[in-house]
Amino acid sequence: MLTYILKRILYFIPTFFIISLFTFLLSQMAPGDPVELKLQGGLRGDSGQSSEKIAGEKAYFELSQKLGRHLPPFYFSITSKAFPDTLYKIYKKDQRENLEKLIEQYGNWNDISRYFYSAKQLEFALYDRHPDTIDNTLFERTRTIREACNYLYRNHDHGDILLHISEIKTAAASSIQITDSATGKTTAYNGLVDILPLVNNVEKNYEAVRANANNSAKYIPAFYWYGTANQYHRWLFGDEPWFGENNDPTKTSKGFFRGDFGHSYLDGRPVVSIIGDAIKWTLLLNLIAFIITYAVSIPMGVSLAVKKDTTYDRITTTVNFILYSLPTFWIATLLITFFTSDYYANWMDLFPTHGVGKTGDDYSFWEQFTDRSYHFILPLFCMVYGSFAYISRQMRGGMLTVLRQDFIRTAFAKGLEPGTVYWKHAFRNSLIPIITMFASFLPAMISGSVIIEYIFTIPGMGRVSYESVVARNFPVLFTLLMFSAILTMVGNLLSDILYGVIDPRISFTKKK
Repeated sequence: MLTYILKRILYFIPTFFIISLFTFLLSQMAPGDPVELKLQGGLRGDSGQSSEKIAGEKAYFELSQKLGRHLPPFYFSITSKAFPDTLYKIYKKDQRENLEKLIEQYGNWNDISRYFYSAKQLEFALYDRHPDTIDNTLFERTRTIREACNYLYRNHDHGDILLHISEIKTAAASSIQITDSATGKTTAYNGLVDILPLVNNVEKNYEAVRANANNSAKYIPAFYWYGTANQYHRWLFGDEPWFGENNDPTKTSKGFFRGDFGHSYLDGRPVVSIIGDAIKWTLLLNLIAFIITYAVSIPMGVSLAVKKDTTYDRITTTVNFILYSLPTFWIATLLITFFTSDYYANWMDLFPTHGVGKTGDDYSFWEQFTDRSYHFILPLFCMVYGSFAYISRQMRGGMLTVLRQDFIRTAFAKGLEPGTVYWKHAFRNSLIPIITMFASFLPAMISGSVIIEYIFTIPGMGRVSYESVVARNFPVLFTLLMFSAILTMVGNLLSDILYGVIDPRISFTKKK
């Protein structure tokens, strides 16, 4: 058995890395830009001042660096020769993805990068412009060109690009007529005449992108090696030194293995703090629900097997299946409607509607225990009533299988008491289906019950998971995913160990 356990623990290592790769891949494919999400829109620099634009870009880059998004995603990449090995240095996600699509279309990175940076140069030339007392259209035309440049960063469709370049040219070339009061002569005046070469440069570079398309480069494979300075390695192992002091202020991550799960995108709190606050309620609820469920279901299942096909068996099974078929959210809503207010009758206002009761050091243990028990009655009922039918049915099936075997008939023939036969000889051998279900208990301890916790406003893991999905708070979500996977592996190992303990016929050693 010990050898088997050690082997299983060793198998955890590659399994963990496969799960972590899958989780990391999900994080890369997740929609939205985590840096912008954390900046909540960030400093976009739309005021027309280069200092604010640069401050916005700097804030974005510094946060990207803090999150490790400025690094290549993985140790290596296998792509086509059309893609450069430094594309990850375009640190804005939407701009990088747009450049990837342009590369897939035209395959000539040098021309594409010239076009991209010429649009950047044009946009930056429009900041810090002084008010023009002659041309009152200057502000509006400047804003039009900046917005069109931003569309170019995020657009790869040929028709759309031509449309935005046309808007830029029209806005840049527009002029107003000025009449000289002395001579009465009318002349054209354009306050943006200095940027016309930059506009022409953007147009010329885009034409070069299309004219110099290199489709053959898209079919030549390329392999790029980035070493350990990548996002995946940093996420797992961190970039701070494992031993000694960290003298580099740009290295801020200790990695998953050292308990650094990142920070929430919403409020900047460490993920470990968010999970630590929530998991105690989920653990408490699930442990109590687990004890109640098994304490009721196992004796019920044994008695149903012993009294098979009796009236008791039929009535209990029918009631259990009725309970099992009732949706949890519906029962929870009914309980809140009828038993948390005096709307229908004064005596029906029995339970609180939400929350977990008194918390804090001002209350004694007994006060907290009684108040929380009072709050947990309805959520616990919703968590256990459906499990009675399922687990008792599994127990009943396991017992019936064992009761048909020869050693049970032999035990009865020897004159043993029925209780001794059922509980001493049959019960232990019928626990295999129950132990199998035990493997799912540990992951449930961290994933929580989303519906119950949300309806009863319990600040547990289920509620945290739901809110993380809705808010796209991926550091919390992916940490929960990793822990659920780890606990699933541990639960399966514990189930295997219990198989060997419960049933001597099950051996994990090779037969010689």
